[in-house]
Amino acid sequence: MASFSESRAPRAARAGGLAAVPSQAEPIGGIVATDDARLDTGFAEFDRVLGGGLVTGSVTLIGGDPGIGKSTLLLQCAGALSGRVPVLYATGEESVRQVAERARRLVMGSAALSLIAETSVERILEESVRCGARVLVIDSIQTMSVGEVEAVPGAVTQLRESTARLVRHAKDTGASVLLIGHVTREGVIAGPRVLEHMVDTVLYFESDSGSRFRVIRAVKNRFGAVNEIGVFAMEEQGLREVRNPSAIFLSRGSEPVPGSAVTVAREGTRQMLIEVQSLVDPSQAANPRRVAVGFDSNRVALLLAVLHRHAGIALHSHDVFVNVVGGVQLAETAADLAVVAAIASSMSGTSLPRDLVAFGELGLTGEIRPVPYGEERLREAAKHGFRRAIVPRANAPRQEIPGIDVVAVNRLPAALAALG
Repeated sequence: MASFSESRAPRAARAGGLAAVPSQAEPIGGIVATDDARLDTGFAEFDRVLGGGLVTGSVTLIGGDPGIGKSTLLLQCAGALSGRVPVLYATGEESVRQVAERARRLVMGSAALSLIAETSVERILEESVRCGARVLVIDSIQTMSVGEVEAVPGAVTQLRESTARLVRHAKDTGASVLLIGHVTREGVIAGPRVLEHMVDTVLYFESDSGSRFRVIRAVKNRFGAVNEIGVFAMEEQGLREVRNPSAIFLSRGSEPVPGSAVTVAREGTRQMLIEVQSLVDPSQAANPRRVAVGFDSNRVALLLAVLHRHAGIALHSHDVFVNVVGGVQLAETAADLAVVAAIASSMSGTSLPRDLVAFGELGLTGEIRPVPYGEERLREAAKHGFRRAIVPRANAPRQEIPGIDVVAVNRLPAALAALG
């Protein structure tokens, strides 16, 4: 009577990783380094975030909340690219008719774009090779599956194996692969963290609730700057890139009001003028509230302590609210001085001059510490019509910048005195 015995394929072959084909070590001096060839996606803002365009043979993972515009952006990019190179758009969530209807609604000239409604990674890769696709879009990676893996789509093993197959395909053929990923309630891409390690670039779509503006940010990029951002506006005909983001984040009223200050933030390789608002109000509770939107709430508590100790402004009986206009997340400490200025302005009820900008890190001992790219920040402020700037003494420019008067300070009391 015949019997069956189980045998397993070698691990590297099953995993679909780069180690499936044996390789030999080479001396580094004999390897010719070349600039990575890039494809223009049709969106300058998207190209900026990618580091100059799509690198051939790269794998990019894009995450974001449902309905934020991930599929719309990649469909528009696929349409623009299909006029120059073969592009395959694989959808596991819609039919080809639904995608084609969305493309017509977006008024895309994408007659050359190839569509396939498929969840099998093997079938998608076969079709990609058949049509010679130089760009492959997967919408979304959580719907994909590999036949050899006995798990449902979206399971950890399926996500890992599907991504590994797509990475191998990109490296072997030189095709650029774009993956759309779902996010969890915490806002991170669903699935094992290893997915972000496997790909070359990880991008996140961000948006303030109810806002039509979208910010795409690079959190990992092997071919460009991390934390680079691109700004888009969602309209009836899809996403439109915003070339001058400062105009959005500075949409202030016609009259100056207390509690508003402007800073110059550096996101990736660009400087942006951003409005910081604060509201200080007497608290009726035993524990006053400290609420921050777009800024670290722990950092706000630290700045309030420094204000009390070194400037004599006590807010222990007041609620303090801080908001960064436009849904931007300010992570750098260069915004400290603007946050403090907005809080002091709201507390005193005195409006700050509309042509005033401030940036600098606030230390625990009350010193104003320098921040990187001080002169570039000042030039950006002058370009947008700001005539006065309060900056750390170490960031004072060596040569006068036309159109802007720079006040250099090294202590918090001096900075607050210069606000008037």
